[in-house]
Amino acid sequence: MSFTRRDVVKAGAVAAAAAALPFGLAAPAIAQGARPRLVVIGGGPGGATLAKYVARDSQGAVDVTLVEPKERFATCFHSNLYLGDFKGWDEIEHGYERLTQGYGVVHARQAATAIDRAAKTVRLGDGSDLPYDHLVVAPGIDIIYDSVEGYSEEVAETLPHAWLAGPQTQLLKAQLDALEDGAQILMIAPPNPYRCPPGPYERVSMMAHVLKAKGHTRSRIVILDPKPSFSKQALFAAGWQRYYTGMVEWQDPSIHGGIGAVDAASMTVETGFGPYEADLINVIPAQRAGAIAVQAGLADETGFCPILPESMRSAVDENVTVLGDATIAGDMPKSGFSANSQAKVAANAIRATLTGSRQFPARYANTCWSLIADDDAVKVGGRYEPADGKITATETFVSQLDEDDDLRRQTQAENMGWYEGIIADIFA
Repeated sequence: MSFTRRDVVKAGAVAAAAAALPFGLAAPAIAQGARPRLVVIGGGPGGATLAKYVARDSQGAVDVTLVEPKERFATCFHSNLYLGDFKGWDEIEHGYERLTQGYGVVHARQAATAIDRAAKTVRLGDGSDLPYDHLVVAPGIDIIYDSVEGYSEEVAETLPHAWLAGPQTQLLKAQLDALEDGAQILMIAPPNPYRCPPGPYERVSMMAHVLKAKGHTRSRIVILDPKPSFSKQALFAAGWQRYYTGMVEWQDPSIHGGIGAVDAASMTVETGFGPYEADLINVIPAQRAGAIAVQAGLADETGFCPILPESMRSAVDENVTVLGDATIAGDMPKSGFSANSQAKVAANAIRATLTGSRQFPARYANTCWSLIADDDAVKVGGRYEPADGKITATETFVSQLDEDDDLRRQTQAENMGWYEGIIADIFA
């Protein structure tokens, strides 16, 4: 990007205001009168949204670089609808062209391999260092493979987790579609906290939908859950009974006796009450913040990153903001909607710091829709504000068991419309 006279004037104003910056960002680039440098790691609903909003709203006053190795991003949200034949793959994969061409965001198509917080640089995959005045880390989650005995990244090529949208999702879809009637599917659900609390159970619904649509009503899905309960449990249980009678069984630890080792060779899962055999095993292990955040010392003993609820700044480094699934976000669940909402709050706070513009009070929102069957969707969500040192729910809602079919159809229409809207908000 080239400088215009307008850019130079804005940069001068930024330099003059640097001493008053609340984040303590009197960094070299700002002090020298250049445009402040914002580096964003991660091109998902948190990182891409923030990069767009800062670039757009600063009108060129901030140099924004998005570090993301992928050319196209597949959304985890609605990837279950791909499994269920409600969406094609091309409908959940999106490019960054509008961010670069429309808003001037620089897309560095490399992985971030290290962060030097003292030097304020990001090491890229080619060995070069990218300096920043403020850094946003939005790496999503990493899978803790050894949280399930016998599981590994290599074993995931046979027993997919499909919790990072991409080839794993396509592998799980291919395995699902290849099953014969009477097949048994085992899902090992994850322990809290994890990305998308209702996600595993929507996935089960979509698997059951595909099986039933093919007439495979003798097939069975067994969920081995380490938790005693899960999000929207009553709604899912009622839906499974209504649409997939006898096909879905959820087992908590009191039933399976504890989840032991998985064995890809024999296609079995050991439990406290003996082995379970299956034709398809979907293992969703425990999760933590993306590796780059952990390596940079931004995570605590939980494996996730504490933040300041007023701005999404890291609680350990005032020059770093952390977004989305990698964070400890109080009452907010880990979801694409949450990450997008957090990104807008953080974009306003960062722009205020780097350009001296106004910062507004933090207000967050989230809704998670889940499709149970054709035209039968349910939702849960809330609104949130900073309070008592965390992001706190001020309002919550959830679908009710006695809703009629018309309302469920409307909820699904809302679900599909939301997806189109959030994709436009992030990538267009």
